Amino acid sequence: MRVIFMGTPEFSVPTLRAIAGAGHGLTAVYTQPPRAGGRRGLGLTPSPVQREAERLGVEVRTPVSLKGEAEQEAFRALRADVAVVVAYGLLLPKPILEAPRLGCLNGHASLLPRWRGAAPIQRAIMAGDTETGMMVMRMEEGLDTGPVAMVEKCPIGPDMTAGDLHDRLMALGAALMVQALERLERNTLTFTTQAEVGVTYAKKVGVTYAKKIDKSETRIDWLRPAGDVHNQIRGLSPFPGAWCEAEIGGRLERLKLLRSTLSQGAGEPGGILDDRLTVACGSGAIRLVEVQRAGARPIAAQEFLRGAKLEKGMKLS
Repeated sequence: MRVIFMGTPEFSVPTLRAIAGAGHGLTAVYTQPPRAGGRRGLGLTPSPVQREAERLGVEVRTPVSLKGEAEQEAFRALRADVAVVVAYGLLLPKPILEAPRLGCLNGHASLLPRWRGAAPIQRAIMAGDTETGMMVMRMEEGLDTGPVAMVEKCPIGPDMTAGDLHDRLMALGAALMVQALERLERNTLTFTTQAEVGVTYAKKVGVTYAKKIDKSETRIDWLRPAGDVHNQIRGLSPFPGAWCEAEIGGRLERLKLLRSTLSQGAGEPGGILDDRLTVACGSGAIRLVEVQRAGARPIAAQEFLRGAKLEKGMKLS
């Protein structure tokens, strides 16, 4: 089939690669324009999808908007059978959605209708969900409201981070989309409206909006229960990263917390309870497993302790 691919981050790359590997004709790849990059923000850095498309020898288009008639006509002129969208980042207006002969398919990283929106992976972990998945849906004008064709569920382990889940789901999503295209080509891909797919699930866990992560959500509040703190740490790891402050070498320093696990213990919230970096919360405690000082690499907590000299009785804030 003639396929237009639309995506931007690393999460999208395995699906682009899988579609090319399955023998479909990629007529063009749409991705976000290059962004300022480098150590000083000098120069422009292409998206991961652009780099992969160029490696594959596929035409790359980087419009800042798809609302103009000229861009819409250029899209229609590709005469695609289907468009595949995975974390593209631009709104698709109705003329774009209707241009491909068989419509637009979206690979979405949640079990819709739960976690519609921009950050479904992080939000699922931060909420303490124990299961998520990838879905292939037909796009419509509403936000992640289109009918669903295929689902692949994925358990969320108790200590799994957003980075771990991201990597698992992007592999699942690539395989699932190739299967969906095979069925679409054979005219055997069927769709079920989300109202039917999700009514029981929605009653159980709620239909929720996965808004973008805000910087105000990243600082640890040690007064919260241990489960909430643990979910915040793993849901924001590796980026943007939950953080707290610690006095290291007589100086207050920001410390990014990348991995943790629930632990036993109680004490003043933020207080260090032992020599394994177990920290008391509002109720319960967590043990820090991996941390990162400003300007340094991520390291295991035990290695960090050898240099930082944080001891029982000291406090994180």
